[in-house]
Amino acid sequence: MSATVFNPIQLHLLQMFSRMKSEQELKEVQKVLSDYYSRKVERHANEIWDKLELNQDKLDELANIHERLPY
Repeated sequence: MSATVFNPIQLHLLQMFSRMKSEQELKEVQKVLSDYYSRKVERHANEIWDKLELNQDKLDELANIHERLPY
């Protein structure tokens, strides 16, 4: 059986979680992490939106494209 090697982030989280005393604390940390990654994804999506110069008209046009291959 091989040993699991944790990276520094995983080790830090394990140490932090080991100090939690209740389910409420766990839920609060989960919410913080969820909010963090949500903001990160939103920033990335906004960067892509800006880079591709998207707007509602372009999205509507993309929604109506039918590019299925004939069988």
